[in-house]
Amino acid sequence: MPANLTPAYKDAEERFRAAESNEEKIAALEEMLRVIPKHKGTEGLQSDLKRKLSRLREAPAEKKAATRVDIFHVPRSGAGQVVLLGLPNTGKSSILAALTKAKVVVADFPFATQVPVPGMVRYEDVQIQLVDMPPITAEYSAPGQVGTYRNGDLIALVIDLSQDVEEQILVLLDFLESRKLLADGKTPAVDEQGNVVGKKAVCLCTKADLAPDGAFELVKGACDKMAEFMRLSIPTGEGLDKLGEMLFRQLNIIRVYAKPPGKPADMNDPFTVPAGSTVQDLAQAIHRELAEKLKSARIWGTGVYDGQSVHLTHTLHDKDVVELHFG
Repeated sequence: MPANLTPAYKDAEERFRAAESNEEKIAALEEMLRVIPKHKGTEGLQSDLKRKLSRLREAPAEKKAATRVDIFHVPRSGAGQVVLLGLPNTGKSSILAALTKAKVVVADFPFATQVPVPGMVRYEDVQIQLVDMPPITAEYSAPGQVGTYRNGDLIALVIDLSQDVEEQILVLLDFLESRKLLADGKTPAVDEQGNVVGKKAVCLCTKADLAPDGAFELVKGACDKMAEFMRLSIPTGEGLDKLGEMLFRQLNIIRVYAKPPGKPADMNDPFTVPAGSTVQDLAQAIHRELAEKLKSARIWGTGVYDGQSVHLTHTLHDKDVVELHFG
C-alpha cells in the first residue's frame, strides 16, 4: 500500500533534515508522527520515526553524563514563564532591567546578551518569570534557542518602534512560523493527544518615546497574530506599570488562596492554576498523592456565599479562598 504522504508531513520532514539541535529535531519528528497518514502502508515508517524520537529524547541524559550543560534550558519559576524574542538592540534587556532584579547587560552594541537571563516580574502577589534571550536576525539564531521558546508559556515579541517595524515583524514571524512555535490557524496550541504545539504570543513595542507617528498602529496592522500589543518606554516609564497585569492575564491563570480548616487563609502566597481549574485540580497542584484523599471543600469567593460547600468539580475563580477537607 502506498504511503501517500501529505504536504504537511513533507514540510515537517524538511524541518527535521534542516534542524540543528535535538529540540528542533524532536519537534519535527513529533509533527511528522502527528500528521502522517495512519494506515498499513506507513506502519514501518511510523516505527522508524518512533525509534528516532526515542533516541533523541534519551540524548539529554547522555549529555548530562558527559557533564555537558544545555545553556538554553531555563528552569521554570513563578506563576508562568514569558520568553522575549527580538532583533538586536530592540530593548529586551532594558525591559528586564527595569522590571526585575536580574543582572543583565544593557548595551548599545548588538548581541550583548549571549545566553538566556531570567528575572522575576511582580504583579500584585504573584511572580512571573521573564526571560531575556540572545537576539535573532534574518540569517542567524543560536542553535538550541528554539527550545527555550518551546518550553515557555508565552512568547513576547519585542519590536523597536523607532526602527523599521515591518522588517522586524517579517523576521520574527518567519522565525516563529518556520519552527511551528506560533499558535494560529495552521498551528494549534494543542494537538489531538493534548501535547502543546504552538504558543500564544504578545507584542511589546519599545522606545515609544522615539517612535514616529503611526508606528504603533503599523505594528498592530501588520502583526495580527498577536494576542495583545503594548507600548513601552523605559526613559518615560510608559506601559511599565501595566506590563505585569497584561502578562498575568495572557498567561490565562488564576490565584487561589488556601485556608486550613479552623485557621485564617494564607493571603500572601497564593497557588496559581490554569483558568478553568476545578477544586480537584487545585488539590492535584498542591499534592498529587494527597489529592486522592480529598473529600470536600468550602469556598469564599466568586459566585458562592461565604464558606459554601462545593463539589470537587466546582470551577475556581481568581482570588477564591478554598478550604480543602481530606479523608
